[in-house]
Amino acid sequence: MNLEKTGSLIYALRTEKGMTQKQLADVLTISDKTVSKWERGAGFPDLVLLKSLCDYFQVDMVSVLDGELPSGDFRGGNMKKSKFYVCPFCGNVTMTTGNVELFCCGRKLPAMEPLKLPSKPASPDFAPDAEAEDGQKPLIIETIEHDWYITSNHPMQKDNYISFVAFVAGDRVQFYKCYPEWDLQLRIPKRGHGQLVWYSTGLQKLFYQLV
Repeated sequence: MNLEKTGSLIYALRTEKGMTQKQLADVLTISDKTVSKWERGAGFPDLVLLKSLCDYFQVDMVSVLDGELPSGDFRGGNMKKSKFYVCPFCGNVTMTTGNVELFCCGRKLPAMEPLKLPSKPASPDFAPDAEAEDGQKPLIIETIEHDWYITSNHPMQKDNYISFVAFVAGDRVQFYKCYPEWDLQLRIPKRGHGQLVWYSTGLQKLFYQLV
């Protein structure tokens, strides 16, 4: 931990809000001399004050300890480069268009790397070569009028089901929530080429296939 870097960050956060040292001190019920000491790198908040400081500025403790806020990486608006984050404990799903740091259930979430599955014509049975290494089979895609009709042979059990399916194109993402013990049946308007992205709770893995 670099006290000078942390002090510079506290100064930047304070001035970003247009606050004086006295105003920040009043929020934290401390003296302005203490705030000055932090910003000069001559001291550091104790754990209770650090939490209050982070809550007030809406930053995480790791960033304050590191003395810098991580910058995002906006990927030119191409939605096909979106990243998915899934909490394995509560099932929360977050999608971003660039690099971020996300936490859920007290844990940092890594961006999931989707595994590619082959695209196959509509059929209830797939040859073994249509499976991923873990035995996962691609979704079944049929064309009905101007829609894709998406189904799956997945068992959709309480402890092992597809929790969501997303159609990801260059300019949009369509998100569909799925539920255990319900057959997976979706109708998605055909909008050119894209990817079907979906998450298996049993394997805790993300998959995609081209459409």
